[in-house]
Amino acid sequence: MTDLLYQTDSYLQEFDATILSVNEESRFVILDKTAFYPGGGGQPCDFGSLYVNDVEFPVKKVKKQGDEVLHFLDGDEPLPTPISASHGILDWLRRYKLMRTHTALHVLCGTVFRDYGALVTGGDMEPLKGRLDFEFETMRGELVRDIEASINKEVAKARDVRVRILPREEAFQIPDLIRTKINLLPEGIQQVRTVELVGLDLQADGGTHVRNTSEVGTIRIANYKSKGTLNKRIYIEVE
Repeated sequence: MTDLLYQTDSYLQEFDATILSVNEESRFVILDKTAFYPGGGGQPCDFGSLYVNDVEFPVKKVKKQGDEVLHFLDGDEPLPTPISASHGILDWLRRYKLMRTHTALHVLCGTVFRDYGALVTGGDMEPLKGRLDFEFETMRGELVRDIEASINKEVAKARDVRVRILPREEAFQIPDLIRTKINLLPEGIQQVRTVELVGLDLQADGGTHVRNTSEVGTIRIANYKSKGTLNKRIYIEVE
C-alpha cells in the first residue's frame, strides 16, 4: 500500500520515499509513500521528478492501481532497483494552479447547489480552467451573470477549507455529502475523505485544494452551453 501524503497535506512539495517495486517493461516504480496526486475526480495527475542517487527521473504520469500508486518515469537512464531511497519533487507551479482550480469548482458547485438545488452530472479541469455540468432545465446569460457574481462573493469571504478522513458509516450520515447525480464512491471504500468550504460546501472528494478560498483568485465564467434537456455546462477560468 502506498501512503497518500497529498490526502492530508496538499502543500507538500518534496518528500522522501523508498522504492518498493520496479516494472522495467512499463517503466514505472511503486513507492511506499507519495505526494504525487494520481488523478481522479476530474483532476489530472501531478508531474515532477524522482531523484535516486543524484539521478533525475522525470515523472511523466502517475496512476492509482488498487492500494498502490504507479509513477511512470521518463528518460533513458536504467531504472533504480527496489528498496532504493528516492526523493520526489512536484511541479509545484502546475499543482498549485490545479489546487486553486479545484477549489474554484467547489465554490461553483456549492453555490449552485445552495441557490438552485442543481446536482453535478460531470466535470473536468486543467490548470486554471475547468467545467461542471449541472441538472438545469434552462440556462441564460442573466442567470450565468448572477452565478458569477455569487461565486466571487464566496471567494472574497475567505472561507477556510477543511479536509477530514472519516469512516464510511460516519461520512454518509452527512446530508448531501454526494453532490454528483451518481454516487461514484465504490462500496469497498471504508474511509471517506471529505472537503469542506466552511459555511458553503461539504462533500466527498479525493483531490487537492488550497487552505482558504482567498487563494483561488477571481473566477470568470468563460462560457456555458446546453448538453441536453437537463444537462447544462458551465466553463470557468481562474485569474
